[in-house]
Amino acid sequence: MLELLHIENVAVIEQADIQFRPGFNALTGETGAGKSIVIDAMGAVLGGRTSRDLIRTGSKKALVSAEFSGVPTDLAGLAECGGEPDEDGVLLLQREMDADGKNVCRVNGRPVTVSQLRALGRNLLNIHGQHDGQQLLDEEQHGAYLDRFGRLEGALESYRRVYGEMAELRGQMDALKMDEAEKARRIDTLRFQIDELERAELRPGEEEELLERRDLLRNGEKYLAAVGGADQCLNGDDERSGAVSLIQEAENALSHLKNRNTRIEEIWERLEQLRCEAYDLAETVRDLAGEFDFSPEELDEVESRSDQLYRLKKKYGASVEDMLEYLDRSRRELDEIETADDMLARLAEKLTKAQKAVSAAGAELTKARKAAAAELEQRILKELRDLDMNRVRFSIEFTEKEPGPDGCDTVRFLMSANAGEDLKPIARIASGGELARIMLALKNVLAEQEQVGTLVFDEVDTGVSGRAAQKVAEKLAQVSRRKQVLCVTHLPQLAAMADSHFSVEKGERKGRTFTEVVQLDRDRRMAELARLTGGSKVTDALLQSAGELLDEAEAYRRTL
Repeated sequence: MLELLHIENVAVIEQADIQFRPGFNALTGETGAGKSIVIDAMGAVLGGRTSRDLIRTGSKKALVSAEFSGVPTDLAGLAECGGEPDEDGVLLLQREMDADGKNVCRVNGRPVTVSQLRALGRNLLNIHGQHDGQQLLDEEQHGAYLDRFGRLEGALESYRRVYGEMAELRGQMDALKMDEAEKARRIDTLRFQIDELERAELRPGEEEELLERRDLLRNGEKYLAAVGGADQCLNGDDERSGAVSLIQEAENALSHLKNRNTRIEEIWERLEQLRCEAYDLAETVRDLAGEFDFSPEELDEVESRSDQLYRLKKKYGASVEDMLEYLDRSRRELDEIETADDMLARLAEKLTKAQKAVSAAGAELTKARKAAAAELEQRILKELRDLDMNRVRFSIEFTEKEPGPDGCDTVRFLMSANAGEDLKPIARIASGGELARIMLALKNVLAEQEQVGTLVFDEVDTGVSGRAAQKVAEKLAQVSRRKQVLCVTHLPQLAAMADSHFSVEKGERKGRTFTEVVQLDRDRRMAELARLTGGSKVTDALLQSAGELLDEAEAYRRTL
């Protein structure tokens, strides 16, 4: 369960430490005091989407920490982030948000990504927001709810695997299908392109070689003059000796003294090494001069080939390698088109088998869904009766459809809110209060199937009042005996039923708005309940009524 929520510089909350308790925790406060900010902070530390606007004005960063206790070592998501609870089963999640958009997330001090934090967080705490009830109006979500309840992930994955194979086969067949005129045009185009590229006799690396040779040919005289000059300096000519000969003469001049003086011997050895290196260099330069064989005809050929490659690149690719790759693709496409009829026949046989596999997997999935639906209907009806909706009928309808990624049937939740009325889609007949209670019932049922230990309800009482509000309060108290419940509420019935009551209060200090969260004792709870009931004017009668409400709630909790 969530033991401690630490918040720094989040919106109007400069700093707050909220120590939640086991059971039912209620948060109340004036509108705009910052109750939703507490929920936003929870969502942030669980890896939810955040905005820079969440950071308190004037602060460079915001920090949220959440400490959970009783965390099992095999909790889903722990292995992926490399974290684990300590020896007492405590797990600390942290998220630091900078004004420049950067996030630093940690699990027990170990850095993790936001996505890893999100995967772990969804198994620790479940937030039911103010508008979640509207999801019931989206019939595309109904099948997902049913699959979650029935734990049909395995059956759904098996179906999606064979459906994916069938969809891939259909895609391949669609790619091969074209009318005869289009087919003939495409074959002509491919043959022309293949012939043009084959006649070009392209070679990998050819373009680079051409550019280098063209530069050499265009500057032939400069190259010959430079290499000839270097050759003359090294090898000499009829009028003067070259560097090799002069070094040889210096070496000979010292040779008869090398055995008499150590320093002269060292100089002679260096001259010998220098002569050998100069000789090798002179030979290399002489060979290079011999390689420079230029002709105007070769330059014309190189220029012509370069122009040909340039024209081809404009049509088939940015480089010779790209053009060769295009040629391979064109050959494959031509082969596929010319053999398309045979390939279509083979794919049609595979598609028939794949369709049978999809039908079989879809039938198994539908069977499993209908079994789960029968149980879910009974569970939802039981929950709704507990929520003072005794006359409501709830049913799950299956309609066969063409196989799709989510199965071969459409799932819809139907209900009848009044006696004698036909079952109809929830979107057409449910009021706001009914939607809130149906969603609460569904959340409670689904929560029993999950590892999550903490349920958060952000104004689950929207559209609910009177007797229905009391039933919602009792239901949350029942749920809190199995899982920790945190509830943001404006209803005194829900706040009174809580085991622990927190007040979110806004004030002003040194010209800045701030929010703090405080746990209330009985006297302050009575004052807060009186405010929730009567507004800003708290009378003795309201205080007495609040006390009676607390007593009744305590008596009910003792029966659980």
